[in-house]
Amino acid sequence: MEREDIIDRFLTFFNEFYRDDLTRAAAEGWKSVEIDFSNLDKFDVELSDYLLENPEEVLPIVEDVIKQFDTGLVDAKLKIRFFNLPESKNIRIRNIRSEHVGKMITVDGMVKRASEIRPEIAETVFRCPECGNEITIIQTERIITAPVECDSCRNRKGFKLVGQKMKMYDARWIVVEEPFEIVTGERPSTIGIYLKEDLTSPRMQNKTDPGNRIKVVGVMKQLPKRMKDSRSRQMDIFLDAIHVESVEAVWEELEITEEDEMAIIEVGKDPLVFQKLIGSIAPSMYEMDDVKEAIILQLFGGEPKALVDGTRIRGNIHLLLVGDPSAGKSQLLQLVTKVMPRGRYVSGSGITAAGITATVIKDEELMGGWVLEAGALIMANRSVCAIDEFSKVAPNDRVALQEAMSMETISIAKASIVATLPAQTAILAGGNPKFGRFDPFIPIREQVDIDEVLLTRFDLKFALRDLPNPEVDTKVADHILKVRHFEEEAKPVFSTEFLRKYIAYARSRIHPVLTKEAGEKLKEFYLEMRSKAGEEAPISITLRQYESLIRMAEASAKIRLSSIVDPEDVDRSIRLMKKSLRDFGFEPETGKIDIDRAEGLRLTSVQRNRVRVMLDIVDELTGIYGRDIPIEEVLKRARVEGVDKPDEILKKMQSEGILYSSRPDVVTKI
Repeated sequence: MEREDIIDRFLTFFNEFYRDDLTRAAAEGWKSVEIDFSNLDKFDVELSDYLLENPEEVLPIVEDVIKQFDTGLVDAKLKIRFFNLPESKNIRIRNIRSEHVGKMITVDGMVKRASEIRPEIAETVFRCPECGNEITIIQTERIITAPVECDSCRNRKGFKLVGQKMKMYDARWIVVEEPFEIVTGERPSTIGIYLKEDLTSPRMQNKTDPGNRIKVVGVMKQLPKRMKDSRSRQMDIFLDAIHVESVEAVWEELEITEEDEMAIIEVGKDPLVFQKLIGSIAPSMYEMDDVKEAIILQLFGGEPKALVDGTRIRGNIHLLLVGDPSAGKSQLLQLVTKVMPRGRYVSGSGITAAGITATVIKDEELMGGWVLEAGALIMANRSVCAIDEFSKVAPNDRVALQEAMSMETISIAKASIVATLPAQTAILAGGNPKFGRFDPFIPIREQVDIDEVLLTRFDLKFALRDLPNPEVDTKVADHILKVRHFEEEAKPVFSTEFLRKYIAYARSRIHPVLTKEAGEKLKEFYLEMRSKAGEEAPISITLRQYESLIRMAEASAKIRLSSIVDPEDVDRSIRLMKKSLRDFGFEPETGKIDIDRAEGLRLTSVQRNRVRVMLDIVDELTGIYGRDIPIEEVLKRARVEGVDKPDEILKKMQSEGILYSSRPDVVTKI
């Protein structure tokens, strides 16, 4: 197509479809105008096809066309940003080939890493040393290009750059990888995206930070690979962005209309709101109401607090589900991440510390040095990260979670980068016991290979057990037949879209405050549980559980859209806490709750009492036998003192370094 023909057609198109927008852009000082490509396609198919195939030729012409409008835009550099390209131009990143170079396409993916926003030179002015003529050069390459010769005197060397007349714009490089759902079982492919001018504004910067999913329209370009002392035949490709939009809305971008708000307020007043919300989480899974209720509280979250002394108390609620095979843990975890914007699901031995927190990589080709790359927890900031097969994550990699779960930050000091990144992420973890099925008579630490430091970070821990029960088994079997075969599929009470808006509304607008009455009730429960501890009785609750109770009560108030936490919310949090403590902290020998057992400490209260008796026996026998005491004598005396399973206690004392054996038949006190 001829240039004049293109100009005439675009003039007609803009006059017909976008004259009002262009006039408003001139009046309000816009930097760009968004153009729906489908409108151009309807207006002139030939022109739209020519634009897709030759964008580098057509786009500068389009910007010249804008200047011909009598809207005051003659001197303005208004960018035209096309979006909504045909589906055939939506190219999967791994399918990009040489045929796409120079074409306008759309890619969809997750921002994996991003550079800082830095100014780049758009236009330079060179002065000829012979005649003083000034030559303007538009810079399109990675290095500054000087003029070949002077227009006036034909001089070919010695051109001087006039720094005061340089024109610059802001620019940023990002790397986008294929979204999770289309790369299951494959390594995700990535591509560099070049953003400039108004695509680097503060609003757009938030959209293009690591962790966001975006759809980018741009022109595919090539870049020679950097090689030492030579030019490579291979080319790097990148997308010069024209338009960027969010695919996955974050909380602030969820549009809540007046009708939505009225519906949300109506639901919040419903006395059955909790039952309805529970019915919206995995309705195809039978019962598990306590677990689903805890997950609902996690989705809404408590209130973070910043104290006067600088201490910050988290508001996010962490949950751990440990249970028998086929209990439905994985299904629950995946469903929760689909409800929450930016929710992430990761699993098992495929997790590394770098992948779940953050790492530093060197990227000389695009970014020009060391770049910070976000992991799953940072990408799920202000959302939920579900970690399946939690016990199979390598111990060294689980250590990286400790700071994130407690302080809600991730600190990194690698290469030249020292940074602290936000990770205000609620963690929903699931795992299977070592022995296949959960045994309430064995301490949790002996069943799940998780450090006690991490176990204490979880607000609630639930055991999902598959116990034979004819009545329950019949109901479960009937339920599966109904929802999967004979009747309509089980539908959630609230749609995922409405649930998202409900959560967004409560999290952003409802900030409940603890009333004195509710506070007293929490205090009474805490003191009552603590008062049961004594010389022989174990400690049943600590301040960690006290703070967890407050967080859950606040989340309960948010669900009711209440500005205050009342006794009803406290009762709910106490009931769930008791369920969690019974599942993990019940000591069969004493019939009481032992918090040390629930939090996976190396020695429970009962075991510590036995250790004290065993130490007294060892001290007494040391006076008789000297340094090396026969093990048989220790066990004989322990049985006389009434110590249950003394051989196990002796082994535990040796493993903890309290005693050691110089020979197989003797022990020595350290």
